[in-house]
Amino acid sequence: MKRNFMQNLKKHRFLFEELVKRDFKKKYKRTVLGMWWSMLSPLLMLLVMKVVFEQFFGRTMNHYTTYLFCGLLTFNWFSESTNSGMCSLFANAAIFTKVNVPKYLFLFSVNVQVLINFALTLLVFFVFCALDHVQFTWKFFCLLYPIATLLVFNIGIGMVLSALFIFFRDIDYLWRVFLQLLMYGSAIFYTVEKMSPKVQIAFACNPVYRHIAYFREIVLNGTVPSMETHLTLLGFAVAAFAVGAWMYRHYNTRFLYYV
Repeated sequence: MKRNFMQNLKKHRFLFEELVKRDFKKKYKRTVLGMWWSMLSPLLMLLVMKVVFEQFFGRTMNHYTTYLFCGLLTFNWFSESTNSGMCSLFANAAIFTKVNVPKYLFLFSVNVQVLINFALTLLVFFVFCALDHVQFTWKFFCLLYPIATLLVFNIGIGMVLSALFIFFRDIDYLWRVFLQLLMYGSAIFYTVEKMSPKVQIAFACNPVYRHIAYFREIVLNGTVPSMETHLTLLGFAVAAFAVGAWMYRHYNTRFLYYV
């Protein structure tokens, strides 16, 4: 399966590259600031949330701005990736209904574009860490692990959503409502340490929160999370990707009748 995937990706490399370029240009078409919006948007949200929540949660917390930025950085990546991925298959129906190409290329191209946006925001995040006097250590390289697992997780969830969106347009509305609930349930602007053990277990089952917690552990505490955390993140990523890949393979021909 892996061999076939690599062969298809190599065979359709030109199409994949053109899709990435198209998605990137389409996102910033007719905008004055262009790709700068990728960095400006989370900064504006950070400013608003800092002003609103710092007086409630940040008075007794060191580096609250960085704490908040960790949550926003991770959640915004997940939100943008899944929202964009959800419509990726339907939006390219005019292509795959006429040309026999692997349908996951459309989702992958969207995720590459979103990953570039995330990388730009990550650079700004590191600048904020420096301004907030966060100590940089070699352990920051460990951030590559949650970035890799969240990328795979995002692709997996995107495959599931894009497949469901072909059959049920209501998924778009349901997912946006779910993201709102998930944002408040991912401890972006508050802590969970003082909550009851049962509530903390519920947070531990939230893949987005676990990735946010990994970032905070490295950046704010300077410690590498446990092996259990690494295996959990890997499990989330593999499970999501496996379900998404199965749906794409199982409904591959049925997609043509619903677009």
